[in-house]
Amino acid sequence: MKNRFLILALLALAGFASCNDFSRLVKSTDNEAKYEVAVDYYERGDYNHALQLFDLLQASFRNTPRGEDITYKTAQCYYLQDDYEIASYYYNRFVQSYPFSRNAEKAAFMQAYCSYLLSPESGLDQTNTFDALKQLKAFEERYPKSDSLTRVRELLTDLNEKLEEKDYNVCRLFYRMENYSAAITSFENMLKKYPNTTHREEILFDMAKTYYDFAENSVADKQRERYESCVEQCNTLSYLYPGSKYLTDANNIATKARKKLENIK
Repeated sequence: MKNRFLILALLALAGFASCNDFSRLVKSTDNEAKYEVAVDYYERGDYNHALQLFDLLQASFRNTPRGEDITYKTAQCYYLQDDYEIASYYYNRFVQSYPFSRNAEKAAFMQAYCSYLLSPESGLDQTNTFDALKQLKAFEERYPKSDSLTRVRELLTDLNEKLEEKDYNVCRLFYRMENYSAAITSFENMLKKYPNTTHREEILFDMAKTYYDFAENSVADKQRERYESCVEQCNTLSYLYPGSKYLTDANNIATKARKKLENIK
């Protein structure tokens, strides 16, 4: 038996000189030999061959120490090949099957991290971003003393900033579409949803512009209120950001709004 393992290992190290050698191993009923060679492939970075053998061994070694190792290494194989969706599935499967394993915490983090890597840029659908947030928060709650918490919080911040950016772009889109009512509502909701947003200065200026254009395109009895709101946003911007790069433009808008107000009876 040991000699056979040695021969198979040597074949693996040599890259299996022919496809026939690997095919014979795949068809073999010797699961121990398959496992030894699969691990060797894995350690040498040949993840495709390792996966082929690991897949054949999943059922045979389920709920055993080797089954635990196979499931974890299978997840690692997919992760190391940048197949994050399938890797996430296998990391989750590992945590569910071996919750008390020494690798359970790492697998839980990797599952969430794979979901983070699947999160698209802010302009696209953010379903994967919400999934990643959910998994990272679940990890934070499950492992409150984990060494990975600092990294988890960095990832959470990054994902939340992405969602914030998407919401801000939606607000501006309403403005560009001249849907001023929706733009104002969106800007106000964003300030409530993200009280510490890095876009606050821009939003105040955007709201001033929006109120002015809204007033310009409103019926007479609605104009006063909207010009006044424009001036109010300009004053708030000036008070909170006295050195704002938008201040000159905001002051010009406020001046125009005040002149309009003077002409409204």
